[in-house]
Amino acid sequence: MAGMEYLIVSRILFVAILGFTSVCAVAQTDTGPVSDVETVHRLINLYTKAVDTVDTKLISQIWSHSSEVSFIYPLGEEHGYEAIEQNVFQNVMGGMFSVRDLEINRVVIHASGDTAWSEFHWVFHATMRKDGSAITTHGVETQVYRKESGNWRLVHVHYSEDHQAAS
Repeated sequence: MAGMEYLIVSRILFVAILGFTSVCAVAQTDTGPVSDVETVHRLINLYTKAVDTVDTKLISQIWSHSSEVSFIYPLGEEHGYEAIEQNVFQNVMGGMFSVRDLEINRVVIHASGDTAWSEFHWVFHATMRKDGSAITTHGVETQVYRKESGNWRLVHVHYSEDHQAAS
């Protein structure tokens, strides 16, 4: 009888684990008005291009010019559009790297009213300006957008190392 009880308990545990795994594995999906979600997706694509090219005109079109915008990253915090443009894009992206290639994946966007946020993972391939060495880093990023005068603008970025990519 112990063998039969073991078999029943094993099956119950298997079904429970399978059900739990299915719930955990459900991928997040975009939420909010389709037009807002599509606009934020386009802005994220432009953001990727801005990182790759360090195009200040493009950066200016994506970001809010408000003094309250912020960028949090492993090198510190930047506050205000001018600081982000100068320190993140020109000094770090343009100054440290001669070649940049930001690849994003698993993008999820949520839009509600005049606010939207995105979550995504990225892989950044670059060439160091100082010695020509190639690097690859992995990150996870959250971006916050706000509608200003009818246009979506980026107001906050926070990224960190993607520990899942290393495993």
